Amino acid sequence: MDYLITDQMVTSTIRLSLIVLLSGLIGIEREMKNHPAGLRTHMLVGVGSCLLMLVSIFGFENYLNEHPNLVGYDPSRIPSYVISGIGFLGAGTILVHRGITVKGLTTAASIWVVAGLGLVVGIGMFFEAILTTMIIITTLFFLNKLEALYKNKVKGEKFAHLSLVVKQQAGNLSVLSEIISREKIEIVEIDSEEYDTDHFGLVKYTLLVKIPKSTNRQSLVEKLQKLTIVHKVKVRNGKD
Repeated sequence: MDYLITDQMVTSTIRLSLIVLLSGLIGIEREMKNHPAGLRTHMLVGVGSCLLMLVSIFGFENYLNEHPNLVGYDPSRIPSYVISGIGFLGAGTILVHRGITVKGLTTAASIWVVAGLGLVVGIGMFFEAILTTMIIITTLFFLNKLEALYKNKVKGEKFAHLSLVVKQQAGNLSVLSEIISREKIEIVEIDSEEYDTDHFGLVKYTLLVKIPKSTNRQSLVEKLQKLTIVHKVKVRNGKD
């Protein structure tokens, strides 16, 4: 039995199991908030990066033992490609519409840091990995609420959802964004969807915005309603 279970197998099992747990905790938070990259994506990224680190550490032992005079072996070469390559996956979670970053930046960052966690666990730095996971989860779960409180109490800003039903036509979103920006309102996220199958040519934009206390919401709604492209306007307080 001792010949079947080696120290390398035990080490790899412990490290892969740990990264499944740590990356899963981060993925659950993204899953709870209905982001496209959720539990499975984060776990796969973490396990994959950990596996590549294990390959870099243990995968070439026999070859190195057979070639003791070999020089220039760098165990960090494979992990370095993980960090650069994961950027393509993270970029796929960022949605950009007409030059405006819509959403996905936090998810892209979480995927990138989970890849880093996989490398850290793969090399055996368990304390650093667990501490980093605690920091990440705290950031994702609690800091957004603290940020909203700061914006409201200190800077006098409040989050709100601005729903607009407009004609589906090139340039309409840019017109709306310009009017909203004039009111010193910051657009945080934008979601778009077809408004109604019975009303062809209409699109619904749901904007998460930060509105200063000095902004007159009624005046903003009236300005938007005067536009011929706008069919419906609705403002709702709060941030999901």
